[in-house]
Amino acid sequence: MKPTTHPPCVPVVVRDEPAGVAMLTGTPRTSSTTMPWEDGDEYPVIDVAVSSASRPFGIGRSRVLDTAGRVERFDRHYGKATR
Repeated sequence: MKPTTHPPCVPVVVRDEPAGVAMLTGTPRTSSTTMPWEDGDEYPVIDVAVSSASRPFGIGRSRVLDTAGRVERFDRHYGKATR
């Protein structure tokens, strides 16, 4: 990479407080708030509202959908078809 084209990448802690998860990653974005990390060093902290820990799509957990209720609602709305 050309040093004049790309911004410098620095280590930053990305914290998802609602899920209680924090991860150390590299990004060109930074913050004035810092927190100590597991290795004993202080890193800038970026707080996010949604991460892979708080969204089931990104972490493999799935939600159970009530498909039987949807079929009954469809039949009530459009009439039961002869099958």
